[in-house]
Amino acid sequence: MENHLFIYNTLSRKKEAFKPLNPPFVGLYVCGPTLYSDVHIGNCRTFTSFDIIYRYLLHLGYKVRYVRNITDVGHLEDEVAGVGEDRIGKQARLKKLEPMEIVQRYAFGFREVMSLLNLLPPSIEPTASGHIPEQIEMTQKIIEQGFAYVKEGNVYFDVEKFAKANNYGILSGRALDDQLNNTRELEGQEEKKGRLDFALWKKAKPEHLMRWNSPWGEGFPGWHIECSAMSQKYLGETFDIHGGGMDLIPTHHTNEIAQSMGCCGAAPVRYWVHTNMLTLNGQKMSRSLGNVFLPVELFTGMKLAADSPSATPSQAKLDGKHPLFEKAYNPMVVRFFMMQTHYASTLDFSNEALQAAEKGFFRLMESYKTLEKLQASATSSANIKKIEEDCYAAMNDDFNTSILLAHLFECARIINSANDKKEALTQTDIELLKKIYRHFIIDVLGLKREEESGKSAGALNSVMHLLLDIRNKAKENKDYATSDQIRDHLAKSGIQVKDSKEGASWSIN
Repeated sequence: MENHLFIYNTLSRKKEAFKPLNPPFVGLYVCGPTLYSDVHIGNCRTFTSFDIIYRYLLHLGYKVRYVRNITDVGHLEDEVAGVGEDRIGKQARLKKLEPMEIVQRYAFGFREVMSLLNLLPPSIEPTASGHIPEQIEMTQKIIEQGFAYVKEGNVYFDVEKFAKANNYGILSGRALDDQLNNTRELEGQEEKKGRLDFALWKKAKPEHLMRWNSPWGEGFPGWHIECSAMSQKYLGETFDIHGGGMDLIPTHHTNEIAQSMGCCGAAPVRYWVHTNMLTLNGQKMSRSLGNVFLPVELFTGMKLAADSPSATPSQAKLDGKHPLFEKAYNPMVVRFFMMQTHYASTLDFSNEALQAAEKGFFRLMESYKTLEKLQASATSSANIKKIEEDCYAAMNDDFNTSILLAHLFECARIINSANDKKEALTQTDIELLKKIYRHFIIDVLGLKREEESGKSAGALNSVMHLLLDIRNKAKENKDYATSDQIRDHLAKSGIQVKDSKEGASWSIN
């Protein structure tokens, strides 16, 4: 399949023409959540970005197998050093539950948030605990290749031995000596040959809840091996695109590459794609600063999980209450806000930015409504075909949604101008605009129309219809004071009322 799509590859540090291994088939793997707590807004940014990438590849005609895993075992508290309790096991111990009860409870919440943001489900959503045999088999192969060793029931990957013949820091760009110098000595890690060595398999202590039999005794897999094993199972030894947050580059993704090459002798991924971090009012989000928040604290119509760990988010109401935000927002507004910045750039949350995004979202979707009833003329004063080409050029330039939105707002300007009889559009222009909106707003960006985008938008629409009906009756009764009062109060709230021969309409400024 021929196209002009270019993707920024973290591996090469440059944009490269996208050439899948076996067109029209594309293999896409994205590191999913560790289900020991509610999904946070940073996860949402990553998964929304890859949803748009997935959607655009489908739009171009590729047959995409999208694999997004769920980590339900092996992710230790200190993920860099590979020490501490298993995060899910710790929650299970504290709450006196089975680990899979913890996973099940947070899986409900995760999928609810993904649904509210209108993410397409992945083709396969494998769990680490469901692929223990594959991880054991891969670990055995790495041992056989001489890149891993067994010590006291643990299996460690020998980083320095691997690095003698391979570039261990190829993804991060960090030399091995620099990584060694910046790695601290840890107590209880004497059985490791080198400080950078990481666990492929961990011996289970007596109190450890999750354990499986293996050739090395009862234990559980390390965090990194799951993604290598599952991506290889479903996408092959080498596949097209691997994605995740940029925080995964130095350790998790670096170790994935080492494991896969140590097992198979081939680079596992052709294009590595990473999303950037979130900030809040210019500050990096962190629990110590108290500026981390959950989608449930930002979205309208969503509900916080009840105290019972097995409850779903639908069982207790919160409805977007967070001290850092003045109001709650429709999930589609948040999705729209995220795509205003390129996925590889920092995204800063603030009241002002979200309020501006809300106005922009409703303005774009209002223009869609206007387009549906637009009347054609015999001549045209706009080059709509050029705008369509520009939309594709934006997405072909490393999925640049911010530039795409600029072109879509130009469409909105033309539509509103034509509706006000200031520009002329032929029926061909109108049909092409409908095609652009359908392809890019609905199919690629995954935005729902206002009437489809949740209860809050539907409620707003109903209230506005009622207010305009009351205002219209007031005008019929020559009660212009009431009519003007409704219009003026709505204007103060950022809602503009327009009167025309067809009747009154409204939009958010």
